[in-house]
Amino acid sequence: MKHGFDNEKYLKIQSEHILERIARFGDKLYLELGGKLFDDYHASRVLPGFQPDSKLRMLSKLADRAEIVIVISALDIEKNKVRSDLGITYDEDVLRLRGEFMARGFLVNSVVITHYNGQASADAFRQRLSRLSITTYCHYTIEGYPNNVALIDSDDGFGKNDYVETTRPLVIVTAPGPGSGKMAVCLSQLYNEHRRGVEAGYAKFETFPVWSLPLKHPVNIAYEAATADLNDVNMIDPFHLEAYGTTAINYNRDIEIFPVLNALFEGVYGENPYKSPTDMGVNMVGFCINDDEVCREASNNEIIRRYYTALNQMANGKGNDAEVSKIALNMNQAKISPNDRPQIVAARERAARSGMPSSAIELADGTIITAEQGSLLGPSAALILNAIKHLAGIDHHVKLIPQDMIEPIQHTKINYLRSRNPRLHTDEVLVALSVLSTTDEQCRRALSTLPELEGCQVHSTVMLGEVDHKIFKKLGVGLTCDPRGRKSV
Repeated sequence: MKHGFDNEKYLKIQSEHILERIARFGDKLYLELGGKLFDDYHASRVLPGFQPDSKLRMLSKLADRAEIVIVISALDIEKNKVRSDLGITYDEDVLRLRGEFMARGFLVNSVVITHYNGQASADAFRQRLSRLSITTYCHYTIEGYPNNVALIDSDDGFGKNDYVETTRPLVIVTAPGPGSGKMAVCLSQLYNEHRRGVEAGYAKFETFPVWSLPLKHPVNIAYEAATADLNDVNMIDPFHLEAYGTTAINYNRDIEIFPVLNALFEGVYGENPYKSPTDMGVNMVGFCINDDEVCREASNNEIIRRYYTALNQMANGKGNDAEVSKIALNMNQAKISPNDRPQIVAARERAARSGMPSSAIELADGTIITAEQGSLLGPSAALILNAIKHLAGIDHHVKLIPQDMIEPIQHTKINYLRSRNPRLHTDEVLVALSVLSTTDEQCRRALSTLPELEGCQVHSTVMLGEVDHKIFKKLGVGLTCDPRGRKSV
């Protein structure tokens, strides 16, 4: 996979910048962590070379001075919102994140439930956390937020929220995903710390949008596509433009909340140390791109991938027209279309010729490999076999898995496991290859090429099952699917 991002440079200059920001404040700093502290696969997709755990590696150096507060919205609990990259609900991810952070030496004392209005699902989750001896706090919906500054900055606004007890000078506030209310938690804490005589500071560590890139750069447009369900909009920061006469990119929620932050800081310190929402950030990502064209191409692929994900969710009754329309607009802004993704064109051409569900993959050298559904294999399983045979230099006509081995597997699936689909999926093909590899050198060679699929792009003319999605994800392959049923897959 071609890299367009210098990860080592990022680790160095980003950690230096955060340390500088911490030094600006005295008693305590609340650091809002936008995006994901680890498993940041969106960043690694749009910035090839970015490592998903980069933020965690940096902040681990400060673990003895820091503690983590995890935030989750009661609204996300209520609607069972799912992290699409991991396939688990936000409430389950809270527990996963806590375990991961603690295993890496971080102190995690509490969970904050935001947008709380007595939701039964939130109460049930709170009881579950209590049984696990995890302290929880509730922050409430404030009428007119974020525009009603007088109410927000009062005892009936932030003052009504539970005060989160913390013990260390650096408090990292994170969440399973966007829109959880992390910033509001930080601002509420500033208000309540001040009432207790503690002068706390605030900073924002968020990767996207990248303030130093142009508004319509594909990396920034890809962020809009990724948050289409939140209807986030990238904007030129008007406060930054007025203060410095230079253009910086931020997004609507940060710009909308800035007057609240400004009022809070003026109340606490007498003045606001920040002249703009962009000033609040500590993001140095834009200075670590070393191949802009690679990042542009990767981001365009991500925009199209998000579009098909939204279409698939619609087909499964989980999405909505507004989200699809928003990402379609993002594609228009980036001046791209699905036909710019060569795997889509190739898979549809194969399906048109064969009359069967088909798939295609573009390898690192630009080679396009296609496959179609047969009586033994689904289109994704056939595609992986074709791709790794090509990479291993094995003739296309060689059958790595003999039919007399596939048929007993199909018999078990249909007669014992009650599956309606006799064809092998990707995981079953890989297990069969692994068994054969103990005696077959060609199977060993083929399996050894699997790491070469990382960063490659795949398209299927039908929606694939959960198992196939997970396999492609584990291989680091970007997947899109036409929003067509997979009854025959």
